[in-house]
Amino acid sequence: MKKVLLFSDGSSLGNPGAGGYCAILRYKGKEKVIKGGEKHTTNNRMEIKAVLEGLKALKEPCEVEIYSDSSYVTNAINEWLKNWEKRNFKKVKNDDLWREFLKVASIHKLKAYWIKGHNGHKENERCDTIAREMAMRFKEG
Repeated sequence: MKKVLLFSDGSSLGNPGAGGYCAILRYKGKEKVIKGGEKHTTNNRMEIKAVLEGLKALKEPCEVEIYSDSSYVTNAINEWLKNWEKRNFKKVKNDDLWREFLKVASIHKLKAYWIKGHNGHKENERCDTIAREMAMRFKEG
């Protein structure tokens, strides 16, 4: 199973507001950048979307290390999702994205790591810049 690093970040201009996301996939020194956004969304939705779209870009089952500055995302992946699923996502925000995440993630072996945002982490800073650029495009577009 290939080992892939996934760095991600989401951004929203207002919460809710225009939003953007970015994921950087790295495998054996090669990188792929996935980015996008929405006109009306929240920061948490963009944080989830970054990881989700990154995983969707993988063409085969992989061992994926996810690095995010969102404790919401990392805690959900590592701890909360199992219980949310057992409760059929009752009273869980963004359940549409989390349900999609579970489908996409099911073929992969995942571990999520929280990293401090805006703290000089090279990939996180890059993702943050791209996510903000995408949010601006959706705000202006």
